[in-house]
Amino acid sequence: MWSALLTLLMTNLVRARQEPDRGDVPGWVLVTLMTAGLVIAIWAVAGPALTNVFETAIQRVLSV
Repeated sequence: MWSALLTLLMTNLVRARQEPDRGDVPGWVLVTLMTAGLVIAIWAVAGPALTNVFETAIQRVLSV
């Protein structure tokens, strides 16, 4: 899946260089997709720890 997506993005980048009047839309699409991928990866790693911190904080507030 990632290989096909990367191929599609690279194809769009090559086309953008051939058609300079299109602007930098493929570049922004690549930046947006990479940012979304980083957010998903960080969320997958840190999500359980953040959930635990939140639940512990709520329990401490409610037990006082």
